[in-house]
Amino acid sequence: MGLMDFIKKQFIDIIQWTEDDNGVLAYRYPMQDFEIQYGGSLTVRESQMAVFVNEGKVADVFGPGMYKLTTQTLPVLTYLKNWDKLFESPFKSDVYFFSTRQQVDQRWGTTQPVTIRDKDFGAVRLRAFGNYSYRIVDPKKFHTEISGTRERYTVTELDGQLRGLMLQHISDAVAQSGIPFLDLAANQVEFAKALQEATQPAFDALGLKLEMVTLQNVSLPEELQKILDQKIGMGMIGQNMGQFMQYQTAQAIPKLAEGVGAGGGSGIAGDAMGLGAGLALGQTMAQQLQAGLTGANAAAQAAPAAQTGQQTGQQPVPQPQPASQSADEVLLLLEKLGDLKAKGILTDEEFAAKKAELLKKLA
Repeated sequence: MGLMDFIKKQFIDIIQWTEDDNGVLAYRYPMQDFEIQYGGSLTVRESQMAVFVNEGKVADVFGPGMYKLTTQTLPVLTYLKNWDKLFESPFKSDVYFFSTRQQVDQRWGTTQPVTIRDKDFGAVRLRAFGNYSYRIVDPKKFHTEISGTRERYTVTELDGQLRGLMLQHISDAVAQSGIPFLDLAANQVEFAKALQEATQPAFDALGLKLEMVTLQNVSLPEELQKILDQKIGMGMIGQNMGQFMQYQTAQAIPKLAEGVGAGGGSGIAGDAMGLGAGLALGQTMAQQLQAGLTGANAAAQAAPAAQTGQQTGQQPVPQPQPASQSADEVLLLLEKLGDLKAKGILTDEEFAAKKAELLKKLA
């Protein structure tokens, strides 16, 4: 090396990184045309680590603190460069700083529904999203596997890879937690913990630690959610299915009649809709009326038989007691018939005939 080259050579006696920008995970200290002064100072702040790299090989790793750069503090670099104990000359080496503070509020979520096994349904397709945080714990491994020789490596560049790792282990987390889908919403903390445990080995391989995972929401695709809502409704109805069907029929008939009257049904299809609705309710009412008339006839037949038994001295044969209809029930049926007549579902003649039968029961 000539004298002018030596004069132009610049020496660095203080090496440090003030971490000016947010989201930087790895930073290469600028060393072009520079050499490190033997005995110079290395400052590594809290939430940082520094790595010396010689010709592509990771040498010494430093945690937080202030160091004087000598052969004693750089044993690996000393070995790689074959320095002797009397070495005190400037030297060249690449220096990388790594941020070890937590990178918080990182988002994960399913872009498409993920199919998992479930205890209750066999298999379900679910959506889920939440947050996670991580930090660098092994800068040597992170440098080798991820950041390499780049001048800086940021959180944004790593985001897609880590998000994919989170989604990849959702099925493992559900199986590991043993929580059925219907209980996931009430056990979000347990599921998030299981997801963290399932994903941590993949983070370890990159020199990272998964500090925390949160689950904000878990849901089904819209079409499966409708099926689940129906299943829940069926479970809530329980043994009252017959009453529920009668209620649903009574609620649907006025709407169908309004649609037909307003031209909502056209032609034969519309007429058939209105006719079918009218027949459905008409059959239900006819069954109720028939039950009432049958009970009245049975009571009328039982009375003469009782009188004959008293005259002959024989004990009357017990007759089954029919279900009686109260005046309120008859009036309720009259109101329903009136509504059907007003909507045009029953004719005047049909309404008059049914009305006469009901009024006889009240007489």
